Amino acid sequence: MEPPHPDLSSRWPLAGATDVRDALLAAYGDPSRGYHDLRHLAEVLDRLDELAARGAAYPQRPVVLAAWFHDGVYDGERDAEERSAAWAEHALAAHLPAEEVAEVVRLVRLTETHQPEDDDAAGCALSDADLAILAAPRARYDDYVAAVRREYAHLDDETFHEGRARVLESLAEKPELFHTAHARRTWEAPARANLDAELASLGARTGRSEAVSR
Repeated sequence: MEPPHPDLSSRWPLAGATDVRDALLAAYGDPSRGYHDLRHLAEVLDRLDELAARGAAYPQRPVVLAAWFHDGVYDGERDAEERSAAWAEHALAAHLPAEEVAEVVRLVRLTETHQPEDDDAAGCALSDADLAILAAPRARYDDYVAAVRREYAHLDDETFHEGRARVLESLAEKPELFHTAHARRTWEAPARANLDAELASLGARTGRSEAVSR
């Protein structure tokens, strides 16, 4: 039987554990998801490839596995990253050395804050790939915002806009969004422009006169 989503199946970094791979593909393919779906997984993997091609040196297998698991659980509730990390820890135990499993788990947890240390090559690459959507061309960025809104359809507009503004403000207040040289050089400026535009829009909707200062 042909595995589901062969375009992504071929990018699974383990020779075995296809049951784990297929369970993750099914999770990302859940129709209830908005942004954190198969397209997001593919884009994160693409951005990791781009970073590697532009000189970022990171351990491939644990970082790619962490990319696969980082939104394995996503339901709009708290501790999704922790539950994704727990899934990785359980699912990979029979397939990898314990120290490599621990590294995958660490990296998945890191995607909650996107605050790797400067000398954490693996964490910097994964964080940058996950946040690269912020630098997307405007049409894709607008698709991303709309998809995030669908994931929080249970919230009224005022509550969602206030929460979204807080998230964006916390990102915009960072001295730098990205950590690898290529991401800083290529993605930082368009990401700032997208954040500023969305914050201005949210400010108009929520009555915030100045959404953020940097």
